[in-house]
Amino acid sequence: MSIIINEQSKVIIQGITGKVGRSFAERMIKYNTPLVGGVTPGKGGQNVYGKPVFDSVEEAVQFTKADTSFISVPPPLVKQAVIEAIDAGIKVIVIYSEGVPIHDSLQMVHYAKLHQVILLGPNSAGIVSPGKANISDIHDSILTPGKIGVVSRSGTLTYEVIEMLRTSNLGNSTIACLGGDPVIGVQHADILQMFEKDPDTEAVIYIGEIGGNDEALAAEAIRQMKKPVFAYIAGIYAPPGKRMGHAGAIIQKSSETAIEKQKIVREAGAIVVDVLTDLKNIELVNVNRV
Repeated sequence: MSIIINEQSKVIIQGITGKVGRSFAERMIKYNTPLVGGVTPGKGGQNVYGKPVFDSVEEAVQFTKADTSFISVPPPLVKQAVIEAIDAGIKVIVIYSEGVPIHDSLQMVHYAKLHQVILLGPNSAGIVSPGKANISDIHDSILTPGKIGVVSRSGTLTYEVIEMLRTSNLGNSTIACLGGDPVIGVQHADILQMFEKDPDTEAVIYIGEIGGNDEALAAEAIRQMKKPVFAYIAGIYAPPGKRMGHAGAIIQKSSETAIEKQKIVREAGAIVVDVLTDLKNIELVNVNRV
């Protein structure tokens, strides 16, 4: 199994006729992600790599029964795209766009929660269940199906973890990248709870970073988990008030430092490493190699 997306998902791309949308569509088709179409207002009736383009998400859902959307549109248009998707009945949304206005993000996240929609992002690298479905910018050629779940704020650090797992003959059940903007939808705690219930996930790698209170919320989920959680928090040497990479990665109070976050998740039961590559040295207990 996997969480959130699988081979039964029906995926559309909002912004499919743009450069990024076309690139993702081409790869999804090549590696058998269940892409059923896309949406670009005013371009309905066209096709992209053989997949139909619709003028609205409502029309796309009507004709394709889509339930999942990957959004790659300019930041000022993201809120409209998300609300349109939710109103049309889409249940899983990945917002790839970066730099969405914070006020828009607050409204989108609230609207998604009201409608019980899983919203990853903004500024999410996406989500992938290897061998089943991939709506992320993680290339399929480096992915291996397996038993390790990964939840992360950082796409780049996620690539590093995937490569380390590959060298140890360990694959992934699902990899979920939450997004690096200050306000995002799904949190670490939500994904941890899903992994705990997933029979094909045997252990979880948790990648956090400075800024925000996500680790405090995640700690409550970790305490309830029977599966091992291995954690790395980026930004140990980041100075207060200095943004590190992501818009949300900035220390604004003492509880948002990497050291404090390490303490929080360690006390909850996670196995914490100071250096990402130290994950190579951890024996992932009871995890079957591929």
